[in-house]
Amino acid sequence: MCSGQKSVILHAMKYNMRVKKTATLFACCGIFFLMCKPLQAQIVRNVDTVAVMELAHHGRTTFPADSMGKANVLANVLPDTLLPVLPVTVEPSNYRSKYYSPLKWIGKYLANTNKQSDKPFDFSVLFGPSYSAATSLGIGATASGLYSWDRSDKSLPKSNVSVFANASIAGMLSLGVRGNNFLPHDKYRLDYQVFVFTFPSNFWGIGYENGVDDANKGTYERVKFQFKPSFLFRLSRKKSVFLGPVVDIEWVNSFGFTDISKLEGQDPTIANYGFGFNFSYDTRDFVLNAYKGNYFRWEQMTYPGALGNKYQFSYTDLTYCAYRQIWKGGVLAMELHSLFNYGDVPWTMMAQVGVQGRMRGYYEGRYRDRNILEGQVELRQRIKGRHGIAVWGGMANVFPGFKDIYWNQTLPNYGIGYRWEFKERVNVRFDFGFTKNSPNFTFNINEAF
Repeated sequence: MCSGQKSVILHAMKYNMRVKKTATLFACCGIFFLMCKPLQAQIVRNVDTVAVMELAHHGRTTFPADSMGKANVLANVLPDTLLPVLPVTVEPSNYRSKYYSPLKWIGKYLANTNKQSDKPFDFSVLFGPSYSAATSLGIGATASGLYSWDRSDKSLPKSNVSVFANASIAGMLSLGVRGNNFLPHDKYRLDYQVFVFTFPSNFWGIGYENGVDDANKGTYERVKFQFKPSFLFRLSRKKSVFLGPVVDIEWVNSFGFTDISKLEGQDPTIANYGFGFNFSYDTRDFVLNAYKGNYFRWEQMTYPGALGNKYQFSYTDLTYCAYRQIWKGGVLAMELHSLFNYGDVPWTMMAQVGVQGRMRGYYEGRYRDRNILEGQVELRQRIKGRHGIAVWGGMANVFPGFKDIYWNQTLPNYGIGYRWEFKERVNVRFDFGFTKNSPNFTFNINEAF
């Protein structure tokens, strides 16, 4: 091949490469143009919509082409992509600005907490103010959960768990968990409570005579921890009789007494380790808020020296409750309770008035002694929807021995309360109780008994 032919061939190859590059460049530009056209049209639509909304907000419902300010501005940038904007008529818009409203969310949340739920674990949280005679005004959080160990068994009672936390202006801090578990076929039951708290308290001494005298009032600080589980075995086929072991671990550290002589020589810091058994008969339809049924519990505990207890003692705790529906929305509930201590009982484990939902309004522990007898009757009435009221009356007597029970030392108690159904059959209660000394307000979750 001659040199002239080579030159022609090379020239043709170079020309062919330039043509391919140019064609490729035009193809890319065409693809880019096609891709941009929809994007430009969408920009126009978005801008037009914004303009229409703004003018509609100011009362304009008909818009000529030259009134579309934003569209005209865009036309100067992309004149070849815009068509003239025709006059349009816009109906009154339902457009609302979307913003986050915490109050609206809270209201919606609370409105649905008591709805029936098929969730495996139905859990709700409630924040709000709290108050009691012992802890004063504070803020607390309560969480309540309902669940079932066997969702296919509709006759199995719902298990429950309650978590609570509280802080008050008096300096009280508390955190705890308690619950009742009904295991499959209700053959076993696991109950538990664990809590820790610290707060300044008042102390009048031991015995009715010290508690009734306002001049005996003193102060002290305390930190308390308790863990108390029980595991029950069903003894009958009717799912009503149970028996099982109980363990109790309790530690109280007290200090800063105004008058430490009121302890009558006992230590301010006491640890107790005990065990025993729990026998119960239970036909309640729902543990946290029974409408019908009966409940009897016998708890027998001992705290021997072999477990490291400085104060060796034992106690018998008896409780009987009855519930009856007397008319539509009305439930009459009754409770009798007694606690008898034997041996060298520490002041932290003595029977006290105003604990565990009993004798509401009394300062917890103002009246304390070795033994107590107490009872209460309450009428609970649903008013409408999630709202209800309750009225109650009760009495209690603390005493060192049976020969020391005196009628004139019986403490009266009565009051009225409001109920709000937080979850299905789980009530938040606001109670105002009248006592021998002064009325007091209490706030809590779940019925008192």
